[in-house]
Amino acid sequence: MRPVRVALDLLGGDRAPDAVVDGALAALSTDPELHLVLAGPAELRQRWAAVADRVTLLPTDESVGMADAPVRAVRSRRTSVRLAVEAVRHGAAEAVVSVGSTGALVAAAVTELGKLSGFRRPALAAVLPAVAHPVVLVDVGAHAGASDADLVRHGRLGAAFARTVLGLDRPRVGLLSVGTEPGKGDALRRKADRGLAGSGLNYIGLVEGYDVPLGGRADVVVTDGFTGNVVLKTLEGALALTERGATSPRAATLLGVAGHVVVGHGAASPADVADCIAVATRAARENHLARLRTMLENPGSTPDPAPSEPAADTPAAQPRDGAPIETASARAGRSENRLQARTTAAPAAT
Repeated sequence: MRPVRVALDLLGGDRAPDAVVDGALAALSTDPELHLVLAGPAELRQRWAAVADRVTLLPTDESVGMADAPVRAVRSRRTSVRLAVEAVRHGAAEAVVSVGSTGALVAAAVTELGKLSGFRRPALAAVLPAVAHPVVLVDVGAHAGASDADLVRHGRLGAAFARTVLGLDRPRVGLLSVGTEPGKGDALRRKADRGLAGSGLNYIGLVEGYDVPLGGRADVVVTDGFTGNVVLKTLEGALALTERGATSPRAATLLGVAGHVVVGHGAASPADVADCIAVATRAARENHLARLRTMLENPGSTPDPAPSEPAADTPAAQPRDGAPIETASARAGRSENRLQARTTAAPAAT
């Protein structure tokens, strides 16, 4: 495994910062090639003193609460979620994780990383362990509403994601509705049904709620963020009632932005945080973003296996001005120094 650097928002989530720090330490113990860039209070340093050489701190005491407006994440440059996302933009990290406000993370990711060409809104994708096979559900909460064109774009993102992560040649895409017969559902679903049918995707038509936990009919289930979030949390509650005490995955991937962004459940435990970091680490190591772009640009191409891992000090591309190239580790260190200098020197937000 090659070394990977993941940025983590320490102040996001209902149980922050303790559960987030515990999850970070668990992730570090599991993956010896992981380095974390932590955005949070300086007084927490002692918690990771034993692995201080594998941790970089971006000090801040400013957070975005679950009840705060998401725009707070972009109005202030010192919030922990924005600093974590900025670490990716500046090259100090290859992926970012937060279990805090989804809206704040989406706003910060769009502002700092930008959107993929052709995608008006990003969407959250969750891979669910259905009975027949894993099912990608998209959107699970990036945006509450959606237009019919948004739902078609969700289908494209979800299909490309399923090809990238699950290795499916031609994933079957279904649209969540109240029945499978043509014409079922509200006006939005009827328009989206027609749009998906003409999208060139392997669209199999409408699916119902039970098709999400059972699988079998569709590999990707498309819906709006409000409905998707309700479905996800309903499944989570149902699984928690089983005798095995199983829980649903609490990590979702933000699709449609130019970076590896993983969102966790607000009530995440340390184990959930560690799982989110593992998802982000895999995405960075296998370069899911580059593969996703390829799938979107070439829908008929065959999914490639995960790329072989380059050395940690693989040189960056030659700059246009002919300046000497620098290694990935040197570039990351320079970016960290710049980020830390700014966070230390910046005045407190008003």
